[in-house]
Amino acid sequence: MKSAIVIGSGISGMTCAVKLAEAGVEVELVSPFPSERSQSVMAAGGINAVLSDHEDGDSVACHIEDTRRGGRYLAGETAVAGLCGHAEEIIRYLEGIGTVFSVDENGLPARRAFGGQSYRRTCYCGSATGKQIVSALVMETRKYEGAGLIRRRLWSCFHSALILDGRCCGVLLFDESTRKIEAAYADAVVIATGGQNALFGKTTGSTQCDGYTVGKLFLQGAELKNLEFIQYHPTALYTGQKKMLISEAVRGEGGRLFYIENGKRVYFMEEKYGPQGNLMTRDIVSREIERTGRQVFLDISFLDSRQIDRRLPEVRDLCKKYRNLDIAAEPIPVEPSVHFFMGGLAVHLNHETNIKNLFAIGECASMYHGANRLGGNSLLAAVYSGMIAAKEIAARPSEKTLPEEQTDFVRQLESANEQLKKALEAGVESPFPVMYIREMLAETMNRDLGIVRDEASLDAGISDVDYYLSAADKITYDSSVMPYEIYSLKGILSLAKAVLVCAKERRESRGAHFRSDFPEADDDFGCATIISYDQGAYRVRFDKERAYES
Repeated sequence: MKSAIVIGSGISGMTCAVKLAEAGVEVELVSPFPSERSQSVMAAGGINAVLSDHEDGDSVACHIEDTRRGGRYLAGETAVAGLCGHAEEIIRYLEGIGTVFSVDENGLPARRAFGGQSYRRTCYCGSATGKQIVSALVMETRKYEGAGLIRRRLWSCFHSALILDGRCCGVLLFDESTRKIEAAYADAVVIATGGQNALFGKTTGSTQCDGYTVGKLFLQGAELKNLEFIQYHPTALYTGQKKMLISEAVRGEGGRLFYIENGKRVYFMEEKYGPQGNLMTRDIVSREIERTGRQVFLDISFLDSRQIDRRLPEVRDLCKKYRNLDIAAEPIPVEPSVHFFMGGLAVHLNHETNIKNLFAIGECASMYHGANRLGGNSLLAAVYSGMIAAKEIAARPSEKTLPEEQTDFVRQLESANEQLKKALEAGVESPFPVMYIREMLAETMNRDLGIVRDEASLDAGISDVDYYLSAADKITYDSSVMPYEIYSLKGILSLAKAVLVCAKERRESRGAHFRSDFPEADDDFGCATIISYDQGAYRVRFDKERAYES
């Protein structure tokens, strides 16, 4: 029977696993934690779709144009047309497996306005859309677990891919219970590990999404795309633990941004962009907040308490719990925060990477969002990409690992375990603790790759990361260090350097990438950034042929 390994069990990973199982493919679903702890649970605002009862004037073609325009036309038209054209089908699928969408007075899915969109087309489940979709997919996954077609492998982390002659045949996995690295073989491997939050420390996302898997695959020959496009969400609430997302749903319900000057409120977005100023795309709103140089507030208090309780209960509870704020009576202090990564593994329309039988889906794959993602498109892309990869894998003939290939992979497994054992048995505390380097990396990335960057800051960041990489090769560990921390550091740092290099090479401003030394868009850069690793060299090219859209 055909087999697949899916690394990551959030919305994209579970969707892919379920669709593969429906097609009769055996799936091993790998993650360090249950799906209920995935970052997907944190997705708040909604999922975009032009439904059959859409607003007058709206259309799938309009959704496509909004998506491409918001992404500054870097995303391919064929890819975006597929995403938007299947949106209603995806909503109906999610309803069919138990997702409970909010409804209007007619019992139809309610829709709210989101930034960068011409019409109200964002379906939602209060402000806990991700949680509802995860719950529905967990139950669907369990059905196939019971049938023996999906096997969950918890407390396991990706170590490396098993690649021979440009073909992926499986993976090495670190098992936390045995503290050993094990091999797993399959006809296809699907990466669904999310974004790169840990590169920046405190963000709106989960630090489980640390970018290691993408970084390691980069070192193993996988090409990456559009890494410089990092979305700052304009409205986050700072807490001591992390930056809590204040959903775009608040602005979709009419929330207004302002700062105080001479004792008066200045509604700066409305003054500059008109009545819809608060719903400009996230890159624009974040830059405008940055330019104020002031504390900015988001006000939704004009809605009465009953409306807030019905439409934004999670936002109300979050503000009360973490800052003791009553959003029905007082404004929310907000600031931009790293939120989403448009860049990731470069994939073709079928979500296969440049390595045969290695696929990537969800946020770790760069495909639909171009230079800037529209709110509400991430959940749509998570489900759609999982479906596309599953369809492609199910249609292919089985390619079992040959004995001579397996011999080579066994040597890789033995070498990986030997390296890990030596590191754990060293017994010497390093002057460069792993988490100290991770904290220094976050400081570097936030300082040198912020909302506004320039060549000097990017050069400084690259220099810092080069130093961290040199220190990573000298670290010894004591037995208290988690083995994952030992082997993941170099992959994380290598990805960080690749992001900085891409940002330096794109000498223009477009979408979420803003260079103060090149403040205008340049047609010469009107295509994807592709970066590859070649024996220590980071090689960048601009994909004018759009190789990854065919």
